[in-house]
Amino acid sequence: MGGGHEDFHPGQLVMVGIRGKSLDADQTAFLRRNHIRAVVLFRDNLGDEDQVRALTRDLHNVLGAHALIGIDQEGGAVVRATFLPQPPSAMALGAAGNERLAQDVGAAVARGLRSVGFNWNFAPVVDVNNNPLNPVIAERSFSADPQDVARLGTAWMRGGLSEGVACCIKHFPGHGDTSIDSHLDLPIVDKMRDRLDAMELLPFRALVHEAPAIMTAHIVYRSIDREHPATLSRAVLGDLLRREFRYDGVVITDSLVMNAIHDRYGHDRAAVMALSAGADMVMALGSEREQNAAVDAIAGALDRGELSLEALSKARARLDRLAERFPLRAGDYASATRFADEAIMLRGWALGLTTLDGARPPPIDRPIRVITQRTVPSDGISEAGLPGGRIAQLFERFDADVVQVDDLLRPDAARAPRDGRQTILASNIHARYGEQARDWRPDLHLILWNPFQALDFAVPSVITWGYGNGALMALHEWLEGRGDAPGRAPVPLR
Repeated sequence: MGGGHEDFHPGQLVMVGIRGKSLDADQTAFLRRNHIRAVVLFRDNLGDEDQVRALTRDLHNVLGAHALIGIDQEGGAVVRATFLPQPPSAMALGAAGNERLAQDVGAAVARGLRSVGFNWNFAPVVDVNNNPLNPVIAERSFSADPQDVARLGTAWMRGGLSEGVACCIKHFPGHGDTSIDSHLDLPIVDKMRDRLDAMELLPFRALVHEAPAIMTAHIVYRSIDREHPATLSRAVLGDLLRREFRYDGVVITDSLVMNAIHDRYGHDRAAVMALSAGADMVMALGSEREQNAAVDAIAGALDRGELSLEALSKARARLDRLAERFPLRAGDYASATRFADEAIMLRGWALGLTTLDGARPPPIDRPIRVITQRTVPSDGISEAGLPGGRIAQLFERFDADVVQVDDLLRPDAARAPRDGRQTILASNIHARYGEQARDWRPDLHLILWNPFQALDFAVPSVITWGYGNGALMALHEWLEGRGDAPGRAPVPLR
């Protein structure tokens, strides 16, 4: 790199992923050679608790005193450390509507993460999910009401911060009103600024002065910047977030391997554009070659004067402050604390359980037929869906014919013979049903993931808002007539 920049290393502004559940010599050399100080871990990186502690300890030694080790531990289906108490989804907390509960959940999530060596959690999601066709947010959002998103998101964030783990609100300026997943393509939001202020921007504006970090969205907001997605937009990150909102915390991009960015700009160009727009750190995942491309592109842009050393030094200082405020300090997760945190999570799931259209448990002595999908693989964002065999266990006390199909979206998948059995459709998939559901009329619909499936046919329904252990326990008790469903839908479903 050119003269005058010897004390600045572009890798200090790049977060990378790693391969496997432990550091090998090649990855260690890559991290040290590029002065990387931030790593995000995914499900494939996580073994048992002892393995994770060993990995984060090794990473800390390699990354240095200002290390940042991040994870997506939102709750619901988006959890990576599945061995920790399983937090309710944001929308389950929205259905419960209790700020203290949301704060307690956020704190419990942070205690678990801190114990195994994380200091940065990419949560909470403060997108307002006001679009029932949204394929990627849905139950990850607290509500369709921006005031409730702000209220519960603030509480969840404060809980996490109180236990020494940095939160990161996302996805700025809002991913709730899209029908395209930015992992797959580039969404466009075509709303006037006053409508954005009243909906998408409201929770971010409410949380911005307490949030230590914000993650950007790979979405074009035409009323702000007609050309560039927010991640690469000076109008969004520089003018709106930095100047108008007066935000001086850390801005990190969502992953640059997502198709919305990668297919149009590539790792190298996108990394430079994001930093130029006002981001402090770029999340450069993918292969080592792609990660190197991001680091080299930043170095080259700095040498050519396309990036300002002063601006990048400010970005580094923000990241230093984040690491100093939230140092890595793994330790034992005491059994009494874990037990109490597990109780918090179970309570959150139970208080969110919601019924529609007068849904009642099936009589225990009446023959039933349960239709569900055999397996539901991970989509790369959420964990794998609930297997049909686990659903069958909910009905062990019933005279139940459990039918596990390969694809619940087949037109005939949920059609059942008229043989006197009550039909229960137990949906363990995330996709909406679409036209093929037009003629389906189950007697009871168990919605175990995407609540907006309730809009596909109006029958008595029970919504769990996810499939964590607490959700299944609450549903099991309700089915057997031993539990209540006190939740109220935080999104319009009828």
